[in-house]
Amino acid sequence: MSGSLTGKVALVTGGSRGIGAATALALADAGADVAISYVNAADSARKVVDKLKAAGVRAGAYRADQGHQEQVAALVNDVVADFGQLDVLVNNAATPGFGLINDPATDYEALDRQFVINAAGVLATIRAAAAVLGDGGRIVTVGSVVAARPGYQGVADYAAAKAAITAFSRAAARDLAPRRITVNVVQLGSIETETNPADGPFADRLRALNAMGRFGQPEEVAAGIVFLASPGASFITGAVLDIDGGYMA
Repeated sequence: MSGSLTGKVALVTGGSRGIGAATALALADAGADVAISYVNAADSARKVVDKLKAAGVRAGAYRADQGHQEQVAALVNDVVADFGQLDVLVNNAATPGFGLINDPATDYEALDRQFVINAAGVLATIRAAAAVLGDGGRIVTVGSVVAARPGYQGVADYAAAKAAITAFSRAAARDLAPRRITVNVVQLGSIETETNPADGPFADRLRALNAMGRFGQPEEVAAGIVFLASPGASFITGAVLDIDGGYMA
């Protein structure tokens, strides 16, 4: 899809590594100028920006904690101020969370923080972006297949947060349709990243859950996101695209 997003400005939250970095680079390959956000990985964010600029597009990195809604609003406004517009929002920033609901050692503060980042923060980003996106804009949120089918123990809170953003996105698609802004979700299975390595302690179990029998790569996720951000996806909204190697098959 080289050139399909030329003249567009995209914001990828959590874009300093893994799926976010791969998505930022894929959007740049399609011609978009790209802003990324990060929380702690400033060095990694700078390296991604250098790669984006080397691809011939404008790029910038912004520190913003998705757990603080005022920072989310400032992030969106800063991107518009620096780039002049916003056309594509990719909600990728998230935090993992695992634990049985009946675990007596449950850290409730950590659970609250997880839900704020994985659900409330995403909703706040979408609201902020909806106010500045041009007509025909694109919103794509990275979800998880556990929202639809957990498949294993210990993901109840994480699944609930991911299910919330899917429901919100479907409803938001109705609200924003008059402006031709599409709102979609990519639900991911096991993708190989630094925090989810293909040789990790639970990797064999995770591989066995999908039909392909392997982990996906960040670039495979990025390809789906770029498609949903492209002109060719103009009639797709309120949809969920499973990128899961057949986990949901």
